[in-house]
Amino acid sequence: MNRREFLMTSVAAGAMVVAARTAFAEDKLTILGSVPNLGFPFFVHMLNEIKAEAQAQGVNLTESDGQNSATKQTADIEAALVQKVNAIVISPLDVNALAPAIEEAVKAGVPVVTIDRRVDGVEGILAHVGADNVKGGEAEAQAVVAAFPNGAKLFHLQGQPGAGPAIDRNKGVHNVLDPLKDKYQIVYEQTANFARAEALTVTEAGLAANGKPDAIICANDDMALGALEACAARNFTDVKIYGFDALPEALVAVRDGKLAGTVEQFPGQQSRTAVQIAVAYAKNKTEPKEKLVLLTPIVIGKDNLDKAERLNETK
Repeated sequence: MNRREFLMTSVAAGAMVVAARTAFAEDKLTILGSVPNLGFPFFVHMLNEIKAEAQAQGVNLTESDGQNSATKQTADIEAALVQKVNAIVISPLDVNALAPAIEEAVKAGVPVVTIDRRVDGVEGILAHVGADNVKGGEAEAQAVVAAFPNGAKLFHLQGQPGAGPAIDRNKGVHNVLDPLKDKYQIVYEQTANFARAEALTVTEAGLAANGKPDAIICANDDMALGALEACAARNFTDVKIYGFDALPEALVAVRDGKLAGTVEQFPGQQSRTAVQIAVAYAKNKTEPKEKLVLLTPIVIGKDNLDKAERLNETK
């Protein structure tokens, strides 16, 4: 073989290697990972965990930020179906508004695993992985009862209407407090849509109209931190405020005694488990052992900070 033939053979071999690598990349499964809004740190963490598990499973990931718009999240699902993704892992912004798009995916034969927010109205969803938000709301309310055994005047900041976690956490809080309403009175109850700035405004209005409460129960940490800011502005530093999600910023506030507690629902474990279920089915048609996987939330206080999933992210 002369030099020219050798070089041509080497180039051809190299081209075949590149082609093989490209074909291998194209043969990898692709999943859609969709969350409601990356403006919320909770969903940033959730998508990061989806991404990490997709990498660990050796699959490609198409990332979707719903941008707090059911229309946008629906369009992302429809685009993923056109691109023929192999599976969808999704936390729907609104469980009712997203139901038609999820049903479309199921009918197209694409396995769907929901996380955090469960869609009950669609048949054929492969699995749901989430926290038992009713139990989480109950745990939050029970923490208040334990802190105020003789009764308390309460504010309650609810989450976004239509969001499954907001509905379930609200139910859990009322499961505990309604039978005890003679001692534990919710004098002010409003939605703040899971948003910190809105919680600040809503809490300010509540304080102006009702005076200082003993405690404020919030359906997420962003609202708890907004309520904390409103109370601090009036020097109401002894109001016990409870959040939900165990965000790093909230954990710091618990450690420093500014928040009384926050509920840990293990979103990283939820996300990774959902990806594992979706990939196993997409690869081998492996049915999940359980169609409904619910983790039990716990209240994180100063005494059990080591139980928080994101404690290593605190500064």
